[in-house]
Amino acid sequence: MNLRLRELREDRDMTQKECSKLAFISKNSYIRYENNERVPPLDTILVFAKYYNVSIDYIARLTDIKKPYPRIK
Repeated sequence: MNLRLRELREDRDMTQKECSKLAFISKNSYIRYENNERVPPLDTILVFAKYYNVSIDYIARLTDIKKPYPRIK
C-alpha cells in the first residue's frame, strides 16, 4: 500500500519523529509505514487523517480528493 504519509508530513514541515509522537508509535514504525515496509493499523491511519484533515481514502490513495467525509451525527 503506497500511502501518502510522507507527502502530508513534508507539506507540514514535520519530522518523522514528530509524526510518530502524534500517533503514539515508535519512530521506526513510522518510517516503515512511509517506506511501505508495513501497513499501519486503521486506528493509526485515522489519527493522521484527523490531524491532516483528509479522508482515510486520500491517505490510502483511493482518491485524490483531500476533503474528509462529513461526520454523521
